[in-house]
Amino acid sequence: MRLNEITFSDAAPVEGYGPGFFRIGGKAVDGPLCLSPRGTQAWGGMQDGETLRALAPDIDVLFVGTGPDIAHLPAELRTELEDAGIGVEVMNSPSACRTYNVLLSEGRRVALAVLPV
Repeated sequence: MRLNEITFSDAAPVEGYGPGFFRIGGKAVDGPLCLSPRGTQAWGGMQDGETLRALAPDIDVLFVGTGPDIAHLPAELRTELEDAGIGVEVMNSPSACRTYNVLLSEGRRVALAVLPV
């Protein structure tokens, strides 16, 4: 039998979402969010690279949910994140939430920056 130590973080899964909100920890939270091993916090959207760069020591991959439709990440933001050593995957918000939840459940070092649908 093999035993592995599991380190839990303050990262929470996305339980649901709707127009303008996400359900995290049983509560509806309005607006763009960043979910990471540091917990859940408000995110200032595509102009708020500082919040995302600060996650570099704690994560390997950042999923960015761009709302109901997929959109390009601003080139400057993508460059800043990649220079900080963060892999970036951009998709629509529903897909980003699902992907984040699956990898979080596997114990991966992931974060989610997501715009509401």
